[in-house]
Amino acid sequence: ATAAGTVARDSLLNICMDAKHHKTEPGPEGQLYGQCVLWKDNACCTANTSMEAHQDQSYLYKFNWDHCGVMPEKCKRHFIQDTCLYECSPNLGPWIDQADTSWRKERIRDVPLCQEDCKQWWEDCQDAVTCKVNWHKGWNWTTGTNQCPKGAMCQKFKFVFPTAAALCEQIWSGSYRYTSHHRGSGRCIQMWFDPTQENPNVAVAQYYA
Repeated sequence: ATAAGTVARDSLLNICMDAKHHKTEPGPEGQLYGQCVLWKDNACCTANTSMEAHQDQSYLYKFNWDHCGVMPEKCKRHFIQDTCLYECSPNLGPWIDQADTSWRKERIRDVPLCQEDCKQWWEDCQDAVTCKVNWHKGWNWTTGTNQCPKGAMCQKFKFVFPTAAALCEQIWSGSYRYTSHHRGSGRCIQMWFDPTQENPNVAVAQYYA
């Protein structure tokens, strides 16, 4: 690789995106909360952000998971994990893209999710209920938290997102890409991993960078 190529590649590794709650650069966080603890050795989120990621309607985005009735806990844990990955991971550099929104300058796009992570998310959420395919936009925010837009019908996830791929790719407008790669392959990002082992996503970011 050329020197410039190496520099360009390294600039995609171990970085935090320029978004609403991210630190400017990753580093250790001793007190990360709950499901975000996986990133405590090197995180883009603060302890406070990790705590808020577990709250219903947290101040992070005023987002209400229970917009069509209470979301089952087994489903909600995937959304908490998704929030932890987004807020805390320093390994999403190859997929950081410009965002033209008031609340963040950068976003992630097409992050290759491991098949198991996506399928488990869909399995655990198929009977949860929502009224929208794309949760990034189109909500009614008049009350200060998201409500279903007028005329939108609440339906089970399995009807709104007929496949695991539909859920992972559509719910956050293309932030994730469904892959056939498996956990441990070094070719896909894991939302979940063993906190006693090294973070497997470091190698995945290096591969794609």
